[in-house]
Amino acid sequence: MRIPRVFTAALDPDGREPVMLDERASRHLRTVLRLRPGARIRLFDGRGWDLEAELVHAPRRGPLTARPLRRVAVHNESPLPVTLCQGISRGERMDYTLQKSVELGVARILPVWTERSACRLSGERLRRRLAHWRGVILSACEQCGRARIPTLDPPVEVAALHPPKDPGTIPLMLDPEAGDGLNTLEQVTPAVWILAGPEGGLSPPERRALRAAGFRGVRLGPRILRTETAAVAALAAVQMRWGDLGS
Repeated sequence: MRIPRVFTAALDPDGREPVMLDERASRHLRTVLRLRPGARIRLFDGRGWDLEAELVHAPRRGPLTARPLRRVAVHNESPLPVTLCQGISRGERMDYTLQKSVELGVARILPVWTERSACRLSGERLRRRLAHWRGVILSACEQCGRARIPTLDPPVEVAALHPPKDPGTIPLMLDPEAGDGLNTLEQVTPAVWILAGPEGGLSPPERRALRAAGFRGVRLGPRILRTETAAVAALAAVQMRWGDLGS
C-alpha cells in the first residue's frame, strides 16, 4: 500500500521533533483517508525533503500528531526552470492546467489577464481564487512526489508581461499561426518561459505586442489545441527536449 503523503507547514528542519499537523493535513488524513494511530505517513513543507512519520495521536477533532521516523532527501526537480505564463481560464480548465504543469515540473506559474479571459476578479474574490489555486498546486505536489512547491504569482495584465532579457532564457508564445515549431529552437537552453493564451486564444494585437516585448511565437503542430491542452503539451515538449522527462 502506498504511504500517504501530505503537505504541512513548518516541519522541524532536523526532523526530530513531534509534528502537530496543520488543519488541512489533519482533515485530509482523518476525514478522507480515515487513518488511525500507528499509520505511516510522509510529510513535506516545501523545503526539498520528506519526513517519514507515524501517527501517534488522531483525535476526532483538532490537529493530528505524528512521530518522526526519518528524513528523506528528494531529488526530482527538473534541471530546466520553466515559467508558465497562463492566460486565465474558467474553473476546472485552469485547475487542470495548474495540476498538470506541477506534475510536469514547472518552477513558476504566472496567471495572466488577457482580452479574452473569461472572468476578471478582484478583492476578496481574487484572494479566494488564489487560495484555491494554491490548494490545487499543493495537492499536485503531494501526488507527484515533488518536495518543492512551484511559485504562484499574483495575476498580471498581459500588457505588463515582460520576459527577462537574459540571453539564457527563451520566451515562447504558443501561437497556432506561427511559422516555427519547437523543433526550430536551439538545442540547449538554461531556462524557458511559456505563454499560453486563455479560451479563445490571444488576440492579434496582444500577439503583436508580446512579440515586441520579446516573446517568440511557436506552434505545437497542425491542430489547434484547447488552452489546458496547449500548456500541458508545451511543457511536456520542452521537458522532453531540455529537461528530465524520459530520463
